[in-house]
Amino acid sequence: MRKRLLTGVLVATMAAASMFVTTATSNAAPIDYSKCKDLKACGGMDALVKAAQKEGKLNVITLPRDWANYGEAMDLFSKAFGIKISDDNPDGSSAYEIQTVKTAPASKVPDAVDVGITYALDNVNLFTQYKVVNWNDITPTYKEASGRWFGDYAGVIALSYDTSIAKAPKSFTDLKDPAFKNMVAIGGDPTGAQEALMSVFAANLAGGGTTANVQKGVDYFSDMKKSGNFVTALANGQNFLAGAYKVSFSWSFNGPGAVATAAKAGKTVKYVIPSDAVIQGTPYVMAIPFNAPHPAAARLWTEFLYSQNKGKGSMDLGSTKGMTGSKIFASIMGGQNIWIAGGALPVMYEAMVAKKTNVTSPAGYEIPKGVKIITPTPEEQDAAKTLLKAQWPAIAGN
Repeated sequence: MRKRLLTGVLVATMAAASMFVTTATSNAAPIDYSKCKDLKACGGMDALVKAAQKEGKLNVITLPRDWANYGEAMDLFSKAFGIKISDDNPDGSSAYEIQTVKTAPASKVPDAVDVGITYALDNVNLFTQYKVVNWNDITPTYKEASGRWFGDYAGVIALSYDTSIAKAPKSFTDLKDPAFKNMVAIGGDPTGAQEALMSVFAANLAGGGTTANVQKGVDYFSDMKKSGNFVTALANGQNFLAGAYKVSFSWSFNGPGAVATAAKAGKTVKYVIPSDAVIQGTPYVMAIPFNAPHPAAARLWTEFLYSQNKGKGSMDLGSTKGMTGSKIFASIMGGQNIWIAGGALPVMYEAMVAKKTNVTSPAGYEIPKGVKIITPTPEEQDAAKTLLKAQWPAIAGN
């Protein structure tokens, strides 16, 4: 009788406790995915994936498929999580992205933007706070302290060349050879185009200069103009196909797309990182608008792009049906490595190399061993532009 009584008391106590847990759980406040500031606050990866899948959509903007391997990133994200991606105006500009955040109808606002750093700095109040899991691997120089924007990837200056030429260039020094007469072009005016500006910085570094003073880079192009190796034709696809030049300076992450485009026109193009200078441009930055219409998907997309996973790509990934969100996430290639595969350098590159979480860059885009990656500061870039405004017209003139 005593045993039965104790058992009855125990059962009643457990039932009461169970009711309390159920009530406490059911009374828990739902997660507001427009306000959670990190993965933990979003309920963890399983909860975030479930919420993103319930939204079912992700709005991105101005992401060309052949730019930094974004086509693969979008394909993999959609296939892994079953979320449809809408890419507004793939060939647009950072200015277009910001204007869309400000003026688009609520359902058309981008869930994430990928813009030049000045556009983020000038519009920080348009963005919400969010810190990815790998936040500490982003250098403080390229992230807003509260998480409103953070660097994502950059390009390094590569040499692009038509393989029909007699000599394949491997360095800035190589291009001084008379074999490159009437062959070398640059992608615009370095006082206004960052790719061209960084080309001057790279030539300057190859000549023994520092980022504090690009005079040696200016002298390099001046000497190349005098020798006849440098031509004033703008380095673009149209002029290349017309035969106006054979060698140019380009962002590394433009390489895979440019190679494919040239192949369609019957030309073979190769890219190589110069052995005597590795100059990296200022990273682009990513941010989540405060009024993102799919806030859970926006945060999942961001975690995906900043993941360092070595996993499956869109062509290798099988069905994810029945898998938890965290298992799906752990099985797929992270965005940082997708960018590397596209010839870009993600903002976490150095941390990844130290941890050995990075994949190998594609052939031709490897950073030469022992060569330090240099990124001129905004102040150094401004000083270089001042110098170039005084001296570049004499070089660019016919």
